[in-house]
Amino acid sequence: MTEKNLLANPAPLGLMGFGMTTVLLNIHNAGFFVLGSMILAMGIFYGGMAQVIAGVLEYRKGNTFGVTAFTSYGLFWLSLVVLIVLPNIIPGVTAPDSKAMAAYFFMWGLFTFMMFISTLKKNKALQFVFISLAILFWLLALGEFTGNATIIMIAGYEGIICGLSAIYLAMAEVINETYGKTILPIGSPTIK
Repeated sequence: MTEKNLLANPAPLGLMGFGMTTVLLNIHNAGFFVLGSMILAMGIFYGGMAQVIAGVLEYRKGNTFGVTAFTSYGLFWLSLVVLIVLPNIIPGVTAPDSKAMAAYFFMWGLFTFMMFISTLKKNKALQFVFISLAILFWLLALGEFTGNATIIMIAGYEGIICGLSAIYLAMAEVINETYGKTILPIGSPTIK
């Protein structure tokens, strides 16, 4: 007789931490409000710590993809907050210039695109989250590299869509599990 898996699904926690923080930062990138403590706090706690916790819980479930995604993006949020705040609190530490930030966002885009390849064996909603995130990182990299504020603004709107797609997937997983049937569809994998 096999023991029933009593572990909860940590993915909605990670997806909500990612999604809500991404939406809020990109409302800023789209030009609606300035970067402030609200976004930084979300980056530390919900985008950062909650995703790291979700990643650790995915480890317990044996989900390599989930561990890699949630811990990496949780640490992305924490590192982004540190990049913004550290120069203001430690004398002599300089903020990265736009070329350095372009490299930072480019590498995150590359990582995300490689993770997207694994999503082809997963649901369509997750595929959308990852491809839209790769595009977001590359738009941010291009905006930083060129200094073009319009590209950053476009990235902001695209990032809002990306974040909302992660929120949708998180809530679909919670609602579908709660009702024991598909209420919010997430789509079949592209590759079976």
